[in-house]
Amino acid sequence: MTPRLTSAMLVSAMIRRVQAAGGFAAVLQRGDDQAGAILVECADRGATQLLLERATDLDGRDHWRMADADPARDADAYRQRLERRRASDRDLWIIELDIADAARFAAETIGTT
Repeated sequence: MTPRLTSAMLVSAMIRRVQAAGGFAAVLQRGDDQAGAILVECADRGATQLLLERATDLDGRDHWRMADADPARDADAYRQRLERRRASDRDLWIIELDIADAARFAAETIGTT
């Protein structure tokens, strides 16, 4: 089995990469440093475009799965789903990446491109 980056290391790497490319990145909720689930809000110019979640396949490799393909379609329902998720998972990380093609930055950080 390949070693897995801790959640804190992965989040830190994504934030540094986005900021180095001139984008904005922020931790909206800090989760468990070792193995907390990670949700990534992919935004462009302040508008959330997509929500990704880190998942692990049967071979133990990390990848991103789409948790919400169009958060802007029903912003209230989207926020309510996030609040329910926060309430049910105290170890959850929620990160915002605001840069063009934010999903690419997330994918490259865990080596899935």
